[in-house]
Amino acid sequence: MKLVTYVTDAGPRVGCIDDGEVVPTPGIPDIITLFNDPSLEHSIEAALKGRIDAQPINEVQLLSPIPRPTKIIAIGLNYRDHAEETGQKLPKAPILFAKPPTAVIGHESSIIIPDGASQVDYEVELGVVMGKGGRNIPVELALDHVGGYTVFNDISARDYQFRDGQWFRGKSFDTFAPMGPCLTLPDQIPNPQELKMQLRLNGKTRQKSSTANMVFSVAELIADISQVMTFEPGDVIATGTPSGVGFKAKPTPIFLQAGDLVEAEIEGIGILRNPVEKNHISP
Repeated sequence: MKLVTYVTDAGPRVGCIDDGEVVPTPGIPDIITLFNDPSLEHSIEAALKGRIDAQPINEVQLLSPIPRPTKIIAIGLNYRDHAEETGQKLPKAPILFAKPPTAVIGHESSIIIPDGASQVDYEVELGVVMGKGGRNIPVELALDHVGGYTVFNDISARDYQFRDGQWFRGKSFDTFAPMGPCLTLPDQIPNPQELKMQLRLNGKTRQKSSTANMVFSVAELIADISQVMTFEPGDVIATGTPSGVGFKAKPTPIFLQAGDLVEAEIEGIGILRNPVEKNHISP
């Protein structure tokens, strides 16, 4: 089952994708409510039978499945080939950093290149959305806490990142956390470590890999992070990116430009598509 959050005249609404349409799910104001009350899945089943007010998916405006996560925990150097292309050793433990909820945008929303940034980069990642909270979660139970999976694009202003010597500022600008287009529930992805993934820039493939190449698995990441902080339903883990990032492109680095189109795709989830614009927002 694939769920979306989309725009209506009455505000954001949760829907289920079925046969190319978005079917509204009455009684479920947001996906986190569903996580907190799994019995509401019966409401989804009833909605799919009735199909009242169903709309073609290409006629609705999709938001991020979780428009404002409580927290976004991202992972650095979690693909062997990416560590190799950057000339760094494989980490002995997951490298954690954060992105703010205000960076989140949805499918087809624009990535905005901020003033002063000229080295804005892409990173396709598997997004893991927590369905159950918890602390000190054992590896063998970790996947039981997953509410679903989505596509995440960890946009980074490399000039800010490298100037600061750490990652937070360069990865935290508004629009730097595209997520979507949907949330695929775990029953559709029994093994998150065998998903093909790729990123295309203006139709040309720049990243192509599989989640099988992660250094630390989804379950290991959940267990490790939960030793540090308490998970809450709706928290997001951006699990790292494979090789092919723009700043390591040869012979010349490739950075996002106004007018570009970025498509991040993961097997079993879908394609997250975002155009790129130059900043046109007043301070």
